[in-house]
Amino acid sequence: MSILRLSILTAFFAAASLLRAEPSPAEQKVVDAIKSQDLSVVHLWAPWCSNCQAELKSSGWPKMVKDNPQVHFYFVSVWNGGEDGAGMLRKFEIGGQPNVTILADPGPRGQNHIKEFAGLPLSWIPTTWVYKGGDLRYALNYGEVRFSVLQQFLEDSQSQWSHKGEPAIE
Repeated sequence: MSILRLSILTAFFAAASLLRAEPSPAEQKVVDAIKSQDLSVVHLWAPWCSNCQAELKSSGWPKMVKDNPQVHFYFVSVWNGGEDGAGMLRKFEIGGQPNVTILADPGPRGQNHIKEFAGLPLSWIPTTWVYKGGDLRYALNYGEVRFSVLQQFLEDSQSQWSHKGEPAIE
């Protein structure tokens, strides 16, 4: 009976340590980077994901990276056993650009995969987030991105606007 109690206690502490686990090096790099005043795009993907592959085949990502040299793009492979997918990205002409960083989260694929990244829930890939100055400006959490929409989000994130001086709604 004491062995069973010890096993249960060990499992409990292991689960508790996972809940308080330190961020992976990839996640920490992204968390540090998105604090920048510059515009950042974090794209969570996996090479095996058919939706992620469809985005790559459209040639939208290479054009997006090329057309927005002032934006830093972080391609983070998740749920892929720690592999970064750089080979697939290079096949579609992504990588090597000064505004692109390719990373991999070491989390496993399958039932026990990570469910949060950089403090946000992660339940679907591809997922694309736009940050500026540490603030999340836009989150595309469920599926393929339309690149014209992403371009508009980037432009909107750069604009300066305020509600000051606008008449109140009565």
